[in-house]
Amino acid sequence: MPVVIGNLVTGCASAHPESAILFEPSAPVAFDHAWEQQRLWQQRLFEDPAAPEAVWLLEHPACYTLGRGASVEHLHFDPAQPPLPLFRIDRGGEVTHHLPGQLVAYPVLDLRRHQPDLHWYLRELEQVLIDVLAELGLTGERLPGLTGLWLDGYKVAAIGVGCRRWITQHGLALNVNCAMDGFDQVTPCGLVGRRVGRLSDWVPGLTVQQVQPLLRLALARRFGLVWSAQS
Repeated sequence: MPVVIGNLVTGCASAHPESAILFEPSAPVAFDHAWEQQRLWQQRLFEDPAAPEAVWLLEHPACYTLGRGASVEHLHFDPAQPPLPLFRIDRGGEVTHHLPGQLVAYPVLDLRRHQPDLHWYLRELEQVLIDVLAELGLTGERLPGLTGLWLDGYKVAAIGVGCRRWITQHGLALNVNCAMDGFDQVTPCGLVGRRVGRLSDWVPGLTVQQVQPLLRLALARRFGLVWSAQS
């Protein structure tokens, strides 16, 4: 049976190797705790190549993260005294803001089971988001040379991944109905002059609870995943 660790639910150890464990915590999960869980699952796949893959769908309490080599120049505050928790992490990309009302997906996948190509993986994550927006009657857009997803010129989703020995962590963050003022404290993703948006500005009243099953389905279809546990 799944067991609860904090706000996270761990899947069954006997899950079939072709399946993927789905974690859907019912409450926002501290960023550092979710990050640690991803690293533990990544290590599990290093040690046992037949172990199931895993995906987390969750929200975070408000925080900021900086990718590898990200510039503190994109922070509009003193990094020694941040207004919210600030994490320097092992993903690509610049500064990202996480907060409730933003739906985050963290796939820990062995790309050798899919396609060992990071460019392919990033484009597939973008397509997952395009698929989700299409279900809402919205047309998501890629911008040449930039990673993420845009809607009418507003960036509504950020993507940043880490990968070791073809096993991924981190993933995507889709702004659903989050507060927007925290984005003013940074230059999101280091993109000067690019506006940030949320889906509820196009679909009034939209909630994370409505979008989450769409994202769950889009991930399963795009990566050929069969969920073996769900909470």
